[in-house]
Amino acid sequence: MGLFFDVLQAINNPNQQGSVSQLESITRSVQQATSNQGIDAGTTQSLISALGGFLQPALQQQQSMMGKNQLETLLGRFGAGTTTASASTVSALFPPQMQQQMIQTIAQKTGISSNILGSILPLLIPAVLGLLGMGAKTTGTGGGNPLLSAFLNSSGNTDLGDVFKFANRFLSPV
Repeated sequence: MGLFFDVLQAINNPNQQGSVSQLESITRSVQQATSNQGIDAGTTQSLISALGGFLQPALQQQQSMMGKNQLETLLGRFGAGTTTASASTVSALFPPQMQQQMIQTIAQKTGISSNILGSILPLLIPAVLGLLGMGAKTTGTGGGNPLLSAFLNSSGNTDLGDVFKFANRFLSPV
C-alpha cells in the first residue's frame, strides 16, 4: 500500500505531474484491456502483480545501464498518466526477447494464455509506466521522480496489483 500512498502524494503535489484524471484514465485502460479479453478483476490484479514483479528488476537493470536521468527521460516518453506509447519506446526498454520472456513468465504465474498476454501487454506496459510517470516533476521544478524511485528502490515487496486495487477503490468509493 506504500506505493499507492506515493501515487496519492504525486496527485496532491503541484510539483508532480499526477492527477486524479490521469489515474482514472490509467485504471480504465487496464480494465478495458483485460475485460475485452474476458479477464475478471481478481485475475487482472494477479496479472498486474506479475507484470510489476517483472518490470521492477527490468527497470532496475535499465537504470544501472542508462543511469537514472536517462531512464526517467525515456519513461517520460510515456507521459504522466498516458496509456499509449510507441512500440519503439516499449522495445527500447524491453527488447523483443525480454518481452517474450515476460509473456511466458506471466502466463505461468496467472494461467492466462500467452496469446492473450501478447495482445494485452502492449496496452498494459504503457499504462503501468504511465502510472509511475505520475511522479515526474512538473516542468521547471527540477529533480527526479520519487514515485519511480520508490518503485525501483523497494525490496521486491511493491505489488502493483495492490496499487491498482487501491486506485480502483479510491476512484470508486462505496
